[in-house]
Amino acid sequence: MNTIKTKPDWAGSDPLSKAVNLLIKTPPLYNLMKRQARQVLIKTAEKNDIPWRQTYQQLAESGIQNNLNEIINSEITYPEYYQKPFHAYEQGNLCWDAAFEAESATYAMGLRLWRNETLSWQTAQDRMRSSFHQVLGEYSPQPVQDILDMGCSVGISTQTLHQYYSQRQQTPVNTIGLDLSPYMLAVAKWRDINSTISEWKHAKAEETGFPDNSFDVVTLQFVLHELPPLATKQIFQEAWRILRPGGCLAILDNNPKSPVIQNLPPVLFTLMKSTEPWTDEYYQFDVEATLQATGFEYQTTVATDPRHRTIIGLKGE
Repeated sequence: MNTIKTKPDWAGSDPLSKAVNLLIKTPPLYNLMKRQARQVLIKTAEKNDIPWRQTYQQLAESGIQNNLNEIINSEITYPEYYQKPFHAYEQGNLCWDAAFEAESATYAMGLRLWRNETLSWQTAQDRMRSSFHQVLGEYSPQPVQDILDMGCSVGISTQTLHQYYSQRQQTPVNTIGLDLSPYMLAVAKWRDINSTISEWKHAKAEETGFPDNSFDVVTLQFVLHELPPLATKQIFQEAWRILRPGGCLAILDNNPKSPVIQNLPPVLFTLMKSTEPWTDEYYQFDVEATLQATGFEYQTTVATDPRHRTIIGLKGE
């Protein structure tokens, strides 16, 4: 009888995880791993017509760097957890390189979900997003008027979320994207050519600054795996505060029970851990129990694609 593992052996306190962490703590190997992790995404992108270098150049020459002061909230103090190297960038999300490459990296990541199928990057991205929206749509209130996308990065998740509810309801929707990186928000605002998103807000998800009972839907898409447990708990508390009674918190992130994730080749999981400093904490974190402890009515966890899960919690009436 096969026992279903709750997490990969390469994460947490297992011997394999400790061995990988020791490699990552060796500076020459760590620097090599970071470069390799980035190259894996770039190669995936360029083999599949994702214009990685062209997009970077276009953004670098766009002049959005001059608009950074309009976005930055000078009162923000960046948490220590956010200042660690992420995604092969020494400054994490707090740099232009990360912001200029985020869109292409997102599309490449989507392609790697269905490696045994011949899909365009557009089809893969649409399949990933729509599978999340389908579950969200089953639990969110009707109608939805106000939406907050926490940790919105360069706005891909925000735009698709806004489009989903706008088309579903055929009524105006007020959608806000919030992120802690002003660099990401500058790109998000530049990408939002038609100004369909109401606001791109520079703020901590733990302290959004919004009034109580402001939103019908709050999402956290690919955010939790980049957080230590305390920050996640604080963000859940903030989401509960700003949601209206009956409102929905929807989470999309890596699935610890995914056979694909559990059986990643050693090279790939080592590369991934080298660019994700909170991997061990995330894969041992009980999201559903923490939602309930915060006050949410836990609804469901669904494996919405080969690597990711959607988790839904509701704020009681």
